[in-house]
Amino acid sequence: MDIKMIFELLGGLGLFIYGMHMMGGGLQKAAGEKLKRILEVLTSNRVLAILVGALVTAIIQSSSATTVMTVGFVNAGLMNLYQAAGVIMGANIGTTMTAQLIAFKLTDIAPLVLAIGAAMLMFSNKKKTKDIGEIVFGFGVLFVGMKMMEHSMKPLVKMDEFRNLIITLGNHPILGVLVGLGMTAVVQSSSATIGILQALAGLNAMPLGVALPILFGDNIGTCVTAMLASIGASKNARRASLTHLSFNVIGTLIFMAILPIVVKLIPLLGGDIKRQIANAHTIFNLTNVIIQAPFIPLLVKWVKWLIPGEEKEANAMTLEHLDSRLLETPSIAVGQVVKEVSRMGKIASENLTTAMEAFFNEDTKLINKVFEVEQVINFLEREITAFMVALSNTSLSEHDSEIVTSLFHVVNDIERIGDHADNIAELAQYRIDNKLIFSDDAIRELHEIYSVAKYAVDSAVEALHDFDFTKAQKVLEAEGKIDMMEKQLRNEHIERLNKGICMTTSGTIFLDLISNIERIGDHSNNIAQMVLDFKE
Repeated sequence: MDIKMIFELLGGLGLFIYGMHMMGGGLQKAAGEKLKRILEVLTSNRVLAILVGALVTAIIQSSSATTVMTVGFVNAGLMNLYQAAGVIMGANIGTTMTAQLIAFKLTDIAPLVLAIGAAMLMFSNKKKTKDIGEIVFGFGVLFVGMKMMEHSMKPLVKMDEFRNLIITLGNHPILGVLVGLGMTAVVQSSSATIGILQALAGLNAMPLGVALPILFGDNIGTCVTAMLASIGASKNARRASLTHLSFNVIGTLIFMAILPIVVKLIPLLGGDIKRQIANAHTIFNLTNVIIQAPFIPLLVKWVKWLIPGEEKEANAMTLEHLDSRLLETPSIAVGQVVKEVSRMGKIASENLTTAMEAFFNEDTKLINKVFEVEQVINFLEREITAFMVALSNTSLSEHDSEIVTSLFHVVNDIERIGDHADNIAELAQYRIDNKLIFSDDAIRELHEIYSVAKYAVDSAVEALHDFDFTKAQKVLEAEGKIDMMEKQLRNEHIERLNKGICMTTSGTIFLDLISNIERIGDHSNNIAQMVLDFKE
């Protein structure tokens, strides 16, 4: 094996993986919104979960990416193990699409496909056309890489060492499984190693009986990516990656037990050796899903036995909906950011309630609680912002990119609402320390303006979570009311001060309070306006 051959093989493999990645990126951008909706459809219904896994993998062109994303969802507590098992099984079906595409022998027209894709990318100003151009160009790159791999491996056929290796693998199928496992563990893509397998078989360098054990090993090797991704994750996330491994190991054991029958049956479906390998890959995964799907509860029990113990209770200082693994699928990650920002908004709203109750009831315990929760809000602001910076550097559609840009401002507005709740708690502490007395009228007025502000914050957070334009519009109306109330209460309070009904120090605190509440209304208005900006 000379150095030129190795370089050409590595170059072809690099192009193949890059083409697949580019194709998946383009597909994901073109189907971003649909991808989010597909995932929202997911329920505890195992058939639906399997279909979702297959569809998402067909779009993003990588079962490893789907499984890593699933580990992320389980780690973020958004998916239970039963759902995850279904998605993982579906991902194994979805990944067979690449091998089926390769079997179409489109290497001769790959340069033309490249030219069309390049033209769409370079000369079109439309975002949708550019996304489709990315898919077409990636498709072309994939087949150019395939052609390079095939060309690089031609000399192998004539080598005695390679022939002897094939004979050895034919006599010891278990070695073939280990070879496939090792190759995929190194390359981190079963589609790429199956592509190499198809290229070799296409040169008549490898009979089907030798190719199939390697193919089964490839399916086990693809689990390595998710296993690595689950390091440092929650117990359930580690169990999800172990479910993937268990599924493929069980499948391989079943198929290795009936290998002679499979070798005889696959050619009956027709097609050349490349198509036979693609068909074997599809049948392997489909059959395994049919056999194992009814036993998902047992599979979950098995992984819980392997990784025993209960999950630790979630800490407030954690991200519930975000996980770095979700960056593998940017369009889905955007939806998760909206959920996490909404969660931050709810925490800020609850803290506002706690702060006002601390003021009305002169409760020191509640004041301390406000200060503690303010730390959580600051933590969420830092972590969500850092996640969004990473997300901005991924392959986002124009619409998703605009959402992320707007969310930077929303996070800042929510953090400021948290700061105002903190200010109110400090005013409550000042009231307690200085034994300040407020008139019944002042307390009643504070209750009135606070209730409108609370409605504005809650409605703004709900409008953001659901992109509800009606609720967002109501926030704008509430904010106008708060502004009017603030001016009126300020004037009335100054009148009370002039008449000597209220103490001067209490009056200053009252004015500070309504000023903080008015600013909370402004920040709620900003959040609602961001939602309305996306109204078509």
